Amino acid sequence: MRITRLVSPSGDPERVHAELDNGEKLRVDTYLVAEYGLYAGMELSEEAYAELSAAADRRQTRKRALRMTGARAMSHKEITERLVRRGGTQEDAEDAADWLEKLGVVDDAAYAGMIVRHYASRGYGPAKVKQELFRRGIPKELWEDALAELPDEEEAIGRLLAVRVKGVPDRDQARKLADFLQRRGFGHEKIRAALERYLEDMGEEL
Repeated sequence: MRITRLVSPSGDPERVHAELDNGEKLRVDTYLVAEYGLYAGMELSEEAYAELSAAADRRQTRKRALRMTGARAMSHKEITERLVRRGGTQEDAEDAADWLEKLGVVDDAAYAGMIVRHYASRGYGPAKVKQELFRRGIPKELWEDALAELPDEEEAIGRLLAVRVKGVPDRDQARKLADFLQRRGFGHEKIRAALERYLEDMGEEL
């Protein structure tokens, strides 16, 4: 097959369509034009066409991944899964995520720390934070260092109690508080200890 012409649609110099004599259009970019030495009248073998097509898909997937990370921080796994959902191949998606990682755009360790600090600042406990780390695809070997940034659990609970509780809670209120704190991701023993400390400070017993 032969390239009949190279066209930049919509006046975008970075986007190039290689129009072929069989009526197909192959979307490439200026990088691939230079890399493969493309020009109007160039003959492409089936192998050369397949290689160029694969390279073009890989480049498009990388560009899509870069746009994704411009909106918010993402993990390697999140990027890969989202690219596949949008029609990319698993291989191209992993290549794009690896590429961003090498550039320093994707950093799972830094992202893990960001997640921990965000949820800790909103008053969530370790269980909730771990759930978020898992949901966002952070490798478990990175959890320990990230979770080390969490504040002391009893102190965090104490701050929540200081905001939510007025006076001395009765048993029913204490139970509801404990349920609330468990939903926030705090452990049962830490909740009980923090409630006992709060009541001691108020001169009461649980």
